[in-house]
Amino acid sequence: MSLKKWSGSLVIGISLALGVAGGYWFAHLRMSEVPSTVPEQSLNSPNERKALYWYDPMYPQQKFDKPGKSPFMDMQLVPQYASGAGDRATVSIDPSLTQNLGLRFATVTRGVLDSSLNVTGILAFNERDVAVIQARTSGFVERVYAHAPGDVLKANAALADILVPEWAAAQTEFLALKRSGDAELLAAARQRLLLTGMPAALITQVGRSGKVQPYLTLTSPIGGVLQELNVRAGMTVAIGDTLARVNGLSSIWLAVAIPESEAGTLTVGQTVEARLPAFPGTTLNGKVSAILPETNSDSRTIRVRVELPNPDGHLRPGLSAEVRLNRSTEQSVLWVPSEAVIRTGRRALVMLAAGAGRYRPVEIQLGQESDGRTAILKGLEEGQKVVTSGQFLLDSEASLKGVVIGAEDESPPGAAGSSLHEADGQIVEINDKEVTLAHGPFKTLGMPGMTMTFPLAKPALMQELETGDKVRIGVTQTDDGLRVDRLDKSGSQP
Repeated sequence: MSLKKWSGSLVIGISLALGVAGGYWFAHLRMSEVPSTVPEQSLNSPNERKALYWYDPMYPQQKFDKPGKSPFMDMQLVPQYASGAGDRATVSIDPSLTQNLGLRFATVTRGVLDSSLNVTGILAFNERDVAVIQARTSGFVERVYAHAPGDVLKANAALADILVPEWAAAQTEFLALKRSGDAELLAAARQRLLLTGMPAALITQVGRSGKVQPYLTLTSPIGGVLQELNVRAGMTVAIGDTLARVNGLSSIWLAVAIPESEAGTLTVGQTVEARLPAFPGTTLNGKVSAILPETNSDSRTIRVRVELPNPDGHLRPGLSAEVRLNRSTEQSVLWVPSEAVIRTGRRALVMLAAGAGRYRPVEIQLGQESDGRTAILKGLEEGQKVVTSGQFLLDSEASLKGVVIGAEDESPPGAAGSSLHEADGQIVEINDKEVTLAHGPFKTLGMPGMTMTFPLAKPALMQELETGDKVRIGVTQTDDGLRVDRLDKSGSQP
């Protein structure tokens, strides 16, 4: 190798060595400037997001106050972070996804809410249209006409012929006095015939024919159904015996059972429409004639009586009917479609459209409901828009985001609801931990009557109670569901 080439290689080697040494020195200098641990304040930076709670995505309704493993699934809990205050009050959805999610809306409307109540009823006899046929004199049954209980009779239909022996002598005296021409004695004899129970029409017939008529023909004074027939040929009847009973069919009663929660909306004279499966396409119109004072303790219903005309006699007791009670109020109210209401058991909500793809859950107070519309007593204003389809998706998203609805959300997990919801019921089964109840509706919860099992708030509630007892129930809402906090025997004071 020549001296020139060797000198060039030496220069290159020295340059590489100096570069490596310089780089090592610079890196060591930079690393010496970095502290060995991260400053504590960087972990608690004001800009660091704070977790509201932790949850299992498979059971998002259950919230936990610290991280850890899910008690439901083999996975770690997921934190839900708080955003800005505005975000905690609303759920935001890209407006372009509104159609894909199937969201539909309705406007809060003010107006008169004409409503109706649909129930069932049973036709029954009009107990005011009854004729009772009794014996007004003693005698013997000579003949019974071909009738039996259940037959439909026309007015003045013959039922039986009765021989009255004492009439023969009285009528003979009456005819003798008539031939004598003594008007005063004739009037006295006529009065005696009336007192023996002889009908005025028969006395007139005897006077015209001049023949003794000792037979009384029992007839039905009205047309209707023969309910009783207590005469047989050859039997003896005495004064005051009930021989027959006829129930008229010119009008008929419709007995309707109304839930006690609707009792406050009933009025005498309220119009009613009835449709009978026996007569398809026919609508009968009537009015509420009476609201009976007693409530059925088993079904928790009130009986309402409707009187229906029956001129052709086609309506028969025992037929069922679909009944529509029309209710109208002159008071203007706010209302929304019933499908917009979300009932959680503790309260009622709607998802309010706030514009620009934002939705906010609003707690509302419900009024009466009818024909797919629900009156709103509190919580909304006229002209606002609410979600009527897809609102449950938004509600689930709001729950996951920790959207604040009201102060009720701030209650600790497991805390009982502040209000006590009451209903009547009967104990099906009970022990020191839970009770199975056949209960009526919890009106404040919008929960219908049913049979279900509830946990007891404390074992002492079962003391002096046993299966079959009728009780007044008080339940509260917890995060685990409804819990019985009070059980009182019916008749005791709360």
